[in-house]
Amino acid sequence: MRRFMINVNGKSYEVEVEEILDGVSAAPAVPLAPVPAVVSQPVPQTAPSQQSAAPAAQPKPAEQPQAAAVSPVKAGSVQVKAPMPGTILDIRMQAGDSIKKGQVVLILEAMKMENEIMAPQDGIISSIQTSKGTSVNSGDLLFTINE
Repeated sequence: MRRFMINVNGKSYEVEVEEILDGVSAAPAVPLAPVPAVVSQPVPQTAPSQQSAAPAAQPKPAEQPQAAAVSPVKAGSVQVKAPMPGTILDIRMQAGDSIKKGQVVLILEAMKMENEIMAPQDGIISSIQTSKGTSVNSGDLLFTINE
């Protein structure tokens, strides 16, 4: 068995891979528990012949994406963010509309279910930061409400 460290979406997983020759396992199977760990930088991969060479250069930290399309948030406004990744199916309100607490603003499809995203308070929708058919990630800004 050979052990590898694999990074997927910023999480590190330790895996064991066994070689199969002519349909027969070369080593007995040993169950492993998943070992998720958050890794801030990828583990440098070096070939066995390069291990005695000079250390590899450290990768540059990822630049933070600029939010160019998002307008500055006014004091007293509430930002409503996506609770989970999904796709925007319908937007029922527009910027400038008056809204009551609990009123549905948009529909987010996630895991084959339609989730109603509701207003957390009374107010006026100052901006909608998404559009119908857009894929959103957890934490993406959907809309803002001014009191």
